[in-house]
Amino acid sequence: MRQPPSGGAGYGAAAADTGLMSIGTVLNVLRDEFPEVTISKIRFLESEGLVEPRRTPSGYRKFSAEDVERLARVLRMQRDHYLPLKVIREHLDAMERGEAAPLPVLGRQREGEAVPAVPETPTAARIGRAELLAAAGIEAGDLEEWESYGLVTPLADGVYDAEAVTVASLVSELGRHGIEPRHLRVMKAAADREAGLVEQVVAPLRRHRNPQTRAHAEARTRELAELTARLHAALVQTALGVRLP
Repeated sequence: MRQPPSGGAGYGAAAADTGLMSIGTVLNVLRDEFPEVTISKIRFLESEGLVEPRRTPSGYRKFSAEDVERLARVLRMQRDHYLPLKVIREHLDAMERGEAAPLPVLGRQREGEAVPAVPETPTAARIGRAELLAAAGIEAGDLEEWESYGLVTPLADGVYDAEAVTVASLVSELGRHGIEPRHLRVMKAAADREAGLVEQVVAPLRRHRNPQTRAHAEARTRELAELTARLHAALVQTALGVRLP
């Protein structure tokens, strides 16, 4: 199992007393710094080889403190520096081999130009079209088709929310199982209805005169989004008669 580079954010200390952790416990540990992380996101990062948890004989994931440290590093580099997963994996692997590995910078650097400084304060996580294609491992034609079905949508300035990488990767994975983008329109419609329901609940908070109440709307939106996503997943599992680890 991989060992994380030194200099973690203290997640190892948080996990040391409990030993191996379930994926639900890992989610709770990470959520203080990464409130939008989900179980699906953790599973996706595992599928991309960014973390390798142990498996119990019954197939359940068990994460070590080192696994949680590595997940935090990956999420931090995605959030703060918008790096594709392939670049993040290569960077961490190089550090684990003891190599001097400066943090990569997206974009081309002209000869003679100084490497631009990485911003210390994180901003909204966005990703360009080329970075999205590279991170999700897809072709431009695939992305254009998914956009035509509304599964992936660019923002007003032509870039994408970083979560588009997760969406694109999952659509690609479903495609390998014979589920085509046109089949996923029902999922997109359901997601839009669920989002509309959450918007109805938080809209009065966003319009409130009290600034603290308006600020609370964002936290309430995240909380309701997580609850609706968990309910949706539970309903699908119940309908199929399966239980995911």
